[in-house]
Amino acid sequence: MKRSALFLGLIVVGISMLLWAGWHNLRERKLAMQRAQQNRVELIPDKAAQSGQSTVEGEEPQLRGKAAPGFALTSLEGKKVSLSDYKGRPVLVNFWATWCGPCKVEMPWFEEFRKQYAGQGFEILGLADDVDAGKDVIAKVAHKTGVSYPILLTDGKVQTAYGGLEVLPMSFYVDKNGLVVEVTAGLGTKDEIEANIKKTIASGSSAGTPAKQVAAGGQ
Repeated sequence: MKRSALFLGLIVVGISMLLWAGWHNLRERKLAMQRAQQNRVELIPDKAAQSGQSTVEGEEPQLRGKAAPGFALTSLEGKKVSLSDYKGRPVLVNFWATWCGPCKVEMPWFEEFRKQYAGQGFEILGLADDVDAGKDVIAKVAHKTGVSYPILLTDGKVQTAYGGLEVLPMSFYVDKNGLVVEVTAGLGTKDEIEANIKKTIASGSSAGTPAKQVAAGGQ
């Protein structure tokens, strides 16, 4: 009787371990798929249809080490905002779109770093590369991500000036002297983004004083 009970107990334990292992493996696969989805580079739909490409990872950024193309765009609040307004300050120019999942993953990180490095003059300009979405949709998505930095509406020309933007998200780290220190395509890790911000803040010979400061939120 005792031997039978012991044997039955071993069977129950074995089945329980198999079920746990199956559940654990399923959970790990789901997490891996989520991580892969978050890091996936998003092709701009029109560009993808034209090129027929599925990925452009590994392309060599062309603007690194060169002067950042200037622009003057309208914010969601209707204010005119120029890159030159931030002369003397390190700026992250980030192209994003409402349909871009990875873009919305990194935007809260940007907001966190913006507050963390505000004392060193760091600012972020979010350029909505979204021709099909209206201003209200863009504002709603930006609000949902929790960002308070200026969100600007692109004019179709600034994308060309920055190389055509084959993928989103696309970020250009511009130092105090207006030079592009780093260019990233797709979603990087939070640590990589912070490292690029620190590199941008450290770059440049002098901090200087901004010719004109635009308040948070593009006011």
